[in-house]
Amino acid sequence: MRRAQACVKMLMFFVAIVTICGYTLYSSIWFQKKYVYPFPYKEIIYRYALENEVDPILVISVMRTESKFASSAKSPKGAAGLMQMMPETASWVAQQMDYADFSVEQLNDPEVSIRLGTWYLASLKKEFKDNEVLMLAGYNGGRGNVKQWMRQYEWPASFTAIDQIPFKETREYVGKVLMNKQHYLELYHD
Repeated sequence: MRRAQACVKMLMFFVAIVTICGYTLYSSIWFQKKYVYPFPYKEIIYRYALENEVDPILVISVMRTESKFASSAKSPKGAAGLMQMMPETASWVAQQMDYADFSVEQLNDPEVSIRLGTWYLASLKKEFKDNEVLMLAGYNGGRGNVKQWMRQYEWPASFTAIDQIPFKETREYVGKVLMNKQHYLELYHD
């Protein structure tokens, strides 16, 4: 009986040590940056974010939420690439940018996806007067829907009530991107 109790105590002690070590490792800045909130394509993101006057941390947060950094990601609805742009939207953006010879397959190229996605975020930023909630809602749910909601629900340009966004997917998306942005700001504040 005493031997069994001693074994149980030793097992509990071992589990506690492993749990503490695991938590310490998981919560370390190194682990968070390497595995949970990495910053791939940093140079490309900064180049196009600065060129388009968009926060690079917002761009990486959108990318993490959209594709988890899989350059060939494709959604069931047809969105493609790191920035998960719909083919019609990407074609429109390419046309607005005078991007010659654009094809939807190019969205699998990280540089093309980031370039077009960042330009599109910049156009939403301008349209929604720097309001990140409305920008992100437009990126996910469509700028036309956001304009309609603003009229229908009389949202001001300063709207921030994420829980009032009518589309559940868009509401959750905006919350995830902003949560990711907060984590990125904490980890990459330099």
